[in-house]
This record gives sequence, structure tokens and C-alpha cells, in this order.
Amino acid sequence: MDFASIIGFIGGLAMIMLGVITSGGSVMGIIDIPSVFVTIGGSYFSLWICAPISQAIGIWKILGRCFKKFEYGEDKLVRDMVRLSEQARREGILALEDGLDDLDDKFLSKGLRLMVDGHDGTAIRAILENEMSQMEARHMEWANLVNQWAGFAPGFGMMGTVIGLIGMLRNLEDKSSLGPNMATALITTLYGSFLANWLFGPMAQKLIYQNNHEMATKDMVLEGVLSIQTGDNPRILATKLLTYIDPKSRKALEAELLKD
Repeated sequence: MDFASIIGFIGGLAMIMLGVITSGGSVMGIIDIPSVFVTIGGSYFSLWICAPISQAIGIWKILGRCFKKFEYGEDKLVRDMVRLSEQARREGILALEDGLDDLDDKFLSKGLRLMVDGHDGTAIRAILENEMSQMEARHMEWANLVNQWAGFAPGFGMMGTVIGLIGMLRNLEDKSSLGPNMATALITTLYGSFLANWLFGPMAQKLIYQNNHEMATKDMVLEGVLSIQTGDNPRILATKLLTYIDPKSRKALEAELLKD
């Protein structure tokens, strides 16, 4: 689980509730079912207009990814590629074929398979970069869809406010209801802003972060495969790959892989 997302979700909700309570209001005072229909329901069904049905339905599963923590095992990948580099220099590139199915990372396995099959560095880079490009395009398509939802929500919040104001103006003769009706009308604006700034906007950014993390890992693997293919010294390979690792983990790996 991604505890940062969980803390942000709970913390944001708690701060709003505390703001309401400490301002003299009540939590029940900002709960309005018609406003939920307009903001959440209306903005969601806008996605059905701007996206295919598969994405409009599948977006719920994608939102769930924001609460999952994805580990790509960069440290293990570096160790594996240094080990494979040493084996290739010792026994030749074809010797790597036997262990390809045992590798955890399928992208690394695919790159090495291309290398063992005799493709040159240019072809390997083109194939792997195309796979990365297509994967990133799919990731960003989902992130953009969530961002669109974040953009629609405030508009539907204003729409709900206008609907509420129309109803209020139709009953101007009842002076005692003006205040409560005005408050109810403004709740939809609150909901729209809430959805955009507490949920969907941050969720889209989390999806982009996850994409960037995965793409950086795959870029590291690509460079490692090409380095093995060209026969680089394992120490040179390790030095290249360690530039992709965060400073804390890099220090431990340097001591392990670059020791004399």
C-alpha cells in the first residue's frame, strides 16, 4: 500500500472537517445528496463523452493504483545486470540464453533475448524504446483522463450552484429560506473544488509520478542491455547504472559492486 496516498486522503478529509467544525458549522451541514449527484455524477458521465466506454468504466481501477506502492527492484536489477555482464565477458553472450526465463524483470529478459538472437545495438534500442514509448503513452492517457475529471468537477460545482440559486430565486417571497437555500447552493461549488484539489488532481499527479519512476527504471535496463551488448567492463556498467539509483541506495551498491 502507498501510505503517502492514504495519509493524504485521510488527512485532507480531516482538515476539511476540522475547518468546518472550528468555523462554527457542522459536518452534516455540508452534506447534500443533490450536490453529490451534480458534481460527482455529472462530471463522471462527462468522461463517457470524451473517452471510450472501456476507459470510462476502467478509470475506477486506475484510481485504485494511486493507493498501491509499486517497487521495480532497481537494486536487484543493477546486481543482475552486473552479474550478466561478467558472465557475458567470461563465457560469451550466447551463454546468457539459459537463464533468461529465470529473470524477474520481463523487460530485461526481452532486451537480453534480442541481444542473444543477434540483433545489433541500434535495433535493440529502437525496439525497446518503442515499447517504452507505447507504455508511457498508455500511462499518460489514463493520467490525462483523471486530470480531465479534475477539470470537469469545479464546472459541475458551479452548475449545481446555479441550479440552487434558480430554485432560491423562485421562492423569494419566503425570506426565512433565503439563507439556508443559499448555503445549499454553494455546497456544490465546495464539492467541485474538493474533488479537483483533494482527489482527482493529486491522483493524476501520483499516476504521473508512478509512470516516471517506471520509465526511469526501464531506461536504466535499456542502458544496461546495450552496455552488455557492446562488451563494456562490468565496473563501467555498474558505474553507468548507479547514476539511476538514489544516493542512499547507491552508496551501499557502490561498496558492493565497485570494491577492489
